[in-house]
Amino acid sequence: MNRETKRLLQRQGQVGADGTAASRRPSAADMPRRRRERVGVSQYFREVREEMRQVSWPSRPEVQNYTAVVVVVLVFMTVLIFGLGFALSKFVTFLFQK
Repeated sequence: MNRETKRLLQRQGQVGADGTAASRRPSAADMPRRRRERVGVSQYFREVREEMRQVSWPSRPEVQNYTAVVVVVLVFMTVLIFGLGFALSKFVTFLFQK
């Protein structure tokens, strides 16, 4: 059992602090209630701005390359689906004409 699993099981009350199985599962009344404090709107946006600074943004050439790939695949799939639909409709009308 790795540390993360052990800590998770301890938080859930399934494993004691020493790693042995707990004799009973604590009830909801036994568990301390964790109440998260709400933050204000300005604090929220400040934290969002700090998180956005840590994002690894792609460079302009990368964005252009990704956009070109998406457009080419989109055109290819559109032509493929249109072609298959057109060919199958012609085949079905050929079958029912006889």
